[in-house]
Amino acid sequence: MANRNDSFGDTLLPHIDAAYNLARWLVRDVSDAEDVVQESYVRALKYGDTFAGGDIKSWMLRIVRNTCYTFLTKNRGWTEFDELEHGGTFDDAEEVSIARLDAERLSTLLMQLPTEYREVLILREIEDLSYREISQIADVPVGTVMSRIARARKRLRAAATEQIGAERS
Repeated sequence: MANRNDSFGDTLLPHIDAAYNLARWLVRDVSDAEDVVQESYVRALKYGDTFAGGDIKSWMLRIVRNTCYTFLTKNRGWTEFDELEHGGTFDDAEEVSIARLDAERLSTLLMQLPTEYREVLILREIEDLSYREISQIADVPVGTVMSRIARARKRLRAAATEQIGAERS
């Protein structure tokens, strides 16, 4: 069995950067993200026989996501996000190019997003996953993924507009 675990572990290792990246954005702490990734890889190796084939990166990131949410619930009292309650609408603000923001300001704005919005945006824009892959990882319908991404982008634009307006004042 050790050889099977070693071989399976070798197929998971190339995805460790993506796993860490997702964990860091979700738990918002470098040390906690490292712990979550380690726990996720232990779980993946332990339950590797449940992998039914398909995209191993998506499977691994789903484990990371679930481990992050378990960590957040246990350690920070995080509760499931109610999209209907928090979805809201936004007034159309001046379109601002997010590319104008430097990386630090963009990171700050991303951290202000609700976890579910930040999660799908990171998976789409940074990890370059498809809506279908994100849907599988987050265990939500593709339409929900698309909706969350659209809302996340809208919130980022609104926050960036507000930030730039404040800087000009």
